[in-house]
Amino acid sequence: MSPSIYPQILEDPLRNRGTAFTAEQRRVLGLDGLLPPAIETLEQQAARSIEVFRRRPGALDKYVNLRQLQDTNLVLYYRLLVDHLEEVLPIVYTPTVGLACQRFHRIFRRPRGLTLSYPMRDRLPELLRNRRQRDVDVIVVTDGERILGLGDQGAGGLGIPIGKLALYTAIGGLDPGRTLPIVLDVGTNNEERLADPGYLGWRHERIAGAEYDDFVERFVSAVEAELPQAMVQWEDFATHNARPILERYRDRICTFNDDIQGTAAVALGALIGAARASGTRPREHRIVVLGAGSAAIGVADEIRQALVDDGLDPEQARRRFWVLDVDGLLTEERDDLTEEQRVYARPAGEPSGGTTLADVVRSVHPTAMIGLSTARGAFTGEVVREMAAHVERPIIFPLSNPTARSEADPADLDRWTDGRALVATGSPFPPIERDGRTIPVSQSNNVYVFPAVGMGVVAAQAARVTDGMLRAASAALGARSPALTDPTAPLLPPISGLRELADHVALAVAVAAVADGVAPERSEQDLHRRIANARWEPVYPE
Repeated sequence: MSPSIYPQILEDPLRNRGTAFTAEQRRVLGLDGLLPPAIETLEQQAARSIEVFRRRPGALDKYVNLRQLQDTNLVLYYRLLVDHLEEVLPIVYTPTVGLACQRFHRIFRRPRGLTLSYPMRDRLPELLRNRRQRDVDVIVVTDGERILGLGDQGAGGLGIPIGKLALYTAIGGLDPGRTLPIVLDVGTNNEERLADPGYLGWRHERIAGAEYDDFVERFVSAVEAELPQAMVQWEDFATHNARPILERYRDRICTFNDDIQGTAAVALGALIGAARASGTRPREHRIVVLGAGSAAIGVADEIRQALVDDGLDPEQARRRFWVLDVDGLLTEERDDLTEEQRVYARPAGEPSGGTTLADVVRSVHPTAMIGLSTARGAFTGEVVREMAAHVERPIIFPLSNPTARSEADPADLDRWTDGRALVATGSPFPPIERDGRTIPVSQSNNVYVFPAVGMGVVAAQAARVTDGMLRAASAALGARSPALTDPTAPLLPPISGLRELADHVALAVAVAAVADGVAPERSEQDLHRRIANARWEPVYPE
């Protein structure tokens, strides 16, 4: 092989080491003169890279800096993420990733993953074969219609799968060379995107109905043909598509919906920890859920099953919930509810006194309040003080993303409840200052579960993702709540401990996969060994 083609290694982020190539490697590969003469260790590269990152003036600039590193040197990129996870997580993931999706066409530099556009619907298997990765363990796919709380971002939604898969590797330990981000570019109804001459997606209104369903079917069929062993995670699909897609394919391919099931698993894990910290059992709680989209109903469904597992019959568990949407409490006389929402419809006239959030809290005296509404500030001082007047340790989870759409600021919740609230948020917030102490705010973020689910599936060679596997993840997470040993501690483990936690949760997922009969029979010890062997580490191989 002619040495003249070896410099292509500098263009391959999986193999490029940049200034860490040794003198011998540079000579053999024909890299002399293409790199500065200094030879650095990975540690030196990482120190220099984090300094550059910190000097970037704004969040989006920091995001672009990391994406450029990701496109250049994957080992160095993930070394940075692993060593500084707490610092870079809000940039790689929420809230900055939302802004990156809004500006996707402005910051686009190099292709990553696949954009499957509707006009190419007859060529999807061919497009999948154009991927850089040959073997794929995990696919994260979106259609860009409901990006966080920001709405339809069209093809720019690809930023979400890119960010998610970065965390599959940085936290879950999956090999980045075996992951694939995809956006189904089916148009957009975002007038700002359509009118922008710089928009890079298919400039067409979003397709719907039978055409949309057929396109998704073509995608799934192409995955079955080209990547039959891959797990598919559905991400940020609108409510009217999210659950139907999940139900249509969950028994056909290895798949789950992170907004419905991942959000629910983390929220349940946080609730389990909160219940134990308050000296109660899950079945004792009265739960108000603000929001009735796919994520909110998914959370309610998961917690409802946990109440059944804790001893309630299904009807008793159902009646522990009061769910509200933009029009107020879900009630039986309403004719605008989906089948999934109707499960939580309350009888007409119950509770008495009105159907707003304030009315329901006054009447019901809930012990837990969960927000997935994207309605900023919906958990007002009046509502929270009323709740806190009737329960010693109110459980309050404002889970909407991004930060600007959160139902409440944790500092306000702490002040309104005299420090008694057990709080978890959907987006990152600064620590709370109370009585001279600095108390971190738990972020009920899906990163506590989905990277571990991916590793558990891969290590166990699971053919499906079952409800039992996700409940096992919740239980494993709840069992690690710091609040179990310190009532003033956060509900969830610190971000800095996510990699160690992921191994614990992944093992629970893998064991459940075997128990549910969707993975080959293996002992817990064997599964633990397989997880350790599958973990990819950001180091240059010998």
